[in-house]
Amino acid sequence: MKKDNQSMRYWAMTLLFAVTAFGCQASPVVAGPVDLTYAAEKAVPAVVHIKYVQNSKITTVEVEDPFGGFFSDPFGFFGNPGNGQKQQRKVQTPKREASGSGVIISADGFIVTNNHVVEGADELTVTLNDNREFSARIIGTDKTSDLALIKVDGKNLPFLVVGDSEKLKIGEWVIAVGNPFNLNSTVTAGIVSAKARSLYANGVESFIQTDAAINQGNSGGALVNTQGELVGINAMLYSQTGSYSGYGFAIPTTIMNKVVSDLKQYGTVQRAVLAISGMDAHRYIDNQKANGEEVDLGINEGVYVQKVEENGAGAEAGLQEGDVVTAIDGKKVTKMAELQEILANKRPGDKVKVTYLHKKAKKEKTVTLKNMQGTTDVVKTADLDILGANFREITEDQKKQLGITYGLEVIKIGKGKLQEEGVAKGFIIQKVNDEPMKTVDDIQKVVKDASTGKDPVLIIQGIYPTGKKKYFAVPLGE
Repeated sequence: MKKDNQSMRYWAMTLLFAVTAFGCQASPVVAGPVDLTYAAEKAVPAVVHIKYVQNSKITTVEVEDPFGGFFSDPFGFFGNPGNGQKQQRKVQTPKREASGSGVIISADGFIVTNNHVVEGADELTVTLNDNREFSARIIGTDKTSDLALIKVDGKNLPFLVVGDSEKLKIGEWVIAVGNPFNLNSTVTAGIVSAKARSLYANGVESFIQTDAAINQGNSGGALVNTQGELVGINAMLYSQTGSYSGYGFAIPTTIMNKVVSDLKQYGTVQRAVLAISGMDAHRYIDNQKANGEEVDLGINEGVYVQKVEENGAGAEAGLQEGDVVTAIDGKKVTKMAELQEILANKRPGDKVKVTYLHKKAKKEKTVTLKNMQGTTDVVKTADLDILGANFREITEDQKKQLGITYGLEVIKIGKGKLQEEGVAKGFIIQKVNDEPMKTVDDIQKVVKDASTGKDPVLIIQGIYPTGKKKYFAVPLGE
């Protein structure tokens, strides 16, 4: 009887444990209210207001004579018959002012913001939450990711610790901090609505989508997790009205960290590419179905390859049109934004393992990534010094004599790229890479863009004082 009682107690305890365990598994977990005050206390002092100023400038524009020149010289007595030709006029552009936000990421004054917040600025003024003001200088910009790094001279400034956006989860609470409509230090809250979102606005993008309110002026501000860590730079809003209507988009810190590191070290981003173009596999399948065609790639996720550039890393991996990239270094890739985010953390010269499907068969190949120029060299931004020449805008007399409306005259030539290719003093440059050269700023910009682009070469069109036209190809590489 004693043994039976012990046995009954054993089974009763076992049954009680089973019921308790079953009850724990079946009961829903109820989350308490989320306290965002700690995150706000950390973020607000580190998010700054950026005032952008572009000074008034004198520029030359072409205008169509609405009267065909009739009232000025109808019969061409002065060599200017009224035939509706375009006229050159000098106009003064208005002074432009705008504002945005930025995030201090170090105590010595490095600030991350959007490229579109600072691009073209003549003056940048940074105002902290405690109303201290600083003049800022641009360290570097990256239009491809819409990020910029600026610097103020300060010490012991409040800054945000950079967190890992990779660890963000859908549904996680975040706050957006910035200066919408010039309302300083505004905090809004929401959740992470999606990750690796593409809007086809930038060359490289893998946005964090949030329903925290983001408006004009929030650009460059901080997206912060509940631990008070920076996880994204607010960049865009999706709206049909121009103001908040549901979703904002932030650039993840996984992309930001690499851009900031490169801008500090090299002045320009060292971007590694697979040298392919394509789209989300599911998007390609949907497009084919919309055209009445059935397609079976063997998978519905990944990056569908539409084009492979010769001598690139993709070609080296054996990729062909119609293949589907499914992983990089073993990390699953379900869409183009995820592939871009992975590659955004690589540099030319890095080796990666590419996994893909070719005619539904799985293949893997380890390749060396290259830059857009097809090498593993460090890409540096060039300036006018590389040309070894001085320029000036042509005079009105030169315009009349040569029958042209704009151009830059080479007034001095020395050791540099122009001399190497035979460009002589007195030559008038009219276009470079199909861009009209009206001011020295124009040629400075085209040199900078070409030096970091896919083809680092200047195609120069111009005219000699004798009227003879000439073309030059000027490589900017070594």
